Amino acid sequence: MLAHPELTSLTIAHLDCDAFYAAIEKRDDPSLKDKPLIVGGETRGVVSTCCYIARTFGVRSAMPMFQAKKLCPQAVILKPRHAHYSQVARQIRVLMEELTPLVEPLSLDEAYLDLSGTERIHHRSPAKTMAALALRIEREIAITVSIGLSGNKFLAKLASELDKPRGFAVIGMAEAKSFLRDKKIGLMRGAGKVMQARLERDGITAIGQLQDADPKQLAARYGATGLWLFRMANAQDSRRVDPGGEMKSISSETTFNSDLSRLAELEGVLWRQAERVSARAKKLGLSGRTVVLKLKTADFRLRTRSASLDAPTQLADRIFRTAQAALKKEADGTRFRLLGVGLTNLAPAEGADPASLIDTAGDKRAAAERAMDRIRARFGGEAVGKGRAFKKPRA
Repeated sequence: MLAHPELTSLTIAHLDCDAFYAAIEKRDDPSLKDKPLIVGGETRGVVSTCCYIARTFGVRSAMPMFQAKKLCPQAVILKPRHAHYSQVARQIRVLMEELTPLVEPLSLDEAYLDLSGTERIHHRSPAKTMAALALRIEREIAITVSIGLSGNKFLAKLASELDKPRGFAVIGMAEAKSFLRDKKIGLMRGAGKVMQARLERDGITAIGQLQDADPKQLAARYGATGLWLFRMANAQDSRRVDPGGEMKSISSETTFNSDLSRLAELEGVLWRQAERVSARAKKLGLSGRTVVLKLKTADFRLRTRSASLDAPTQLADRIFRTAQAALKKEADGTRFRLLGVGLTNLAPAEGADPASLIDTAGDKRAAAERAMDRIRARFGGEAVGKGRAFKKPRA
């Protein structure tokens, strides 16, 4: 039972699946139920997520895998099954959209919901609607979620983190400033490590200090970020739940088991990543005007290179060839531990990849790719592929 003075009037919710990847793996294999489980790359990879048992040993998401193994050597380690997780995420999204059309996914495992006006439809308060949704997900999909409820997105997301796993927490608008006052700056979205360090050098470590500050001075010192932090510190978040605002990019990357430096090897990896990005774009009905290449050197230095196209694309061949041009400039003998590719400046698929009067060879490759897509749709994803895809992977 949950009691709160504003419980029946708050309408903005944040739903966060508990240890999503690990929860699905444990659901699918009950023998893993009581074991510490890590989902992520191999020796050179990072932790994508881990179950709550593994977290008791200090394992955390984004931690290097070698460190996670040292902390919890008895852990079961599984490679991610992204397509499977996406399928489960779609099932959850369908359940959310049955309650309100205003659903804004942030990632596969979390989303904002605006339940304003739904009480007349569902004949119960948003709080009860979200509690029922959590139970339905647990019964039908067999994983747990945590829910935060408040009057805006900033506070709803904070609330969802207060009582994990399988939690339901509320932050009312009347109590919001006092709730935030003694909390550390790092709790706030927009205050990353660099900004935290800068604020600390200026003697600002608690949110209450931002509440008491002059917003003009914060703006003069920290620019737009200073004003943003002032508003968040005072629980002033006017952002709407935007169903169309969740997708900013489509990308895929991999961390190698051992460093790669040869162009041919890197190109093989790049092709597989381009295919994955293309498949996701086609599935989502999206295209992108900018192709981004991401590389991380053996000494953890990040390189990103981007190229804008005349027209948006969703084709693997065009994604690959655009990123390949940048890769050739970077493959100068440098050893790389990670490679990724992505699409940004997203747009609907309509109008993507128009025919060219100049690049007739490109048009032929595009037609061949679309033909392969039709074969895969009919006979399965492994029914046909390009010769490049059958080279032995090293990533």
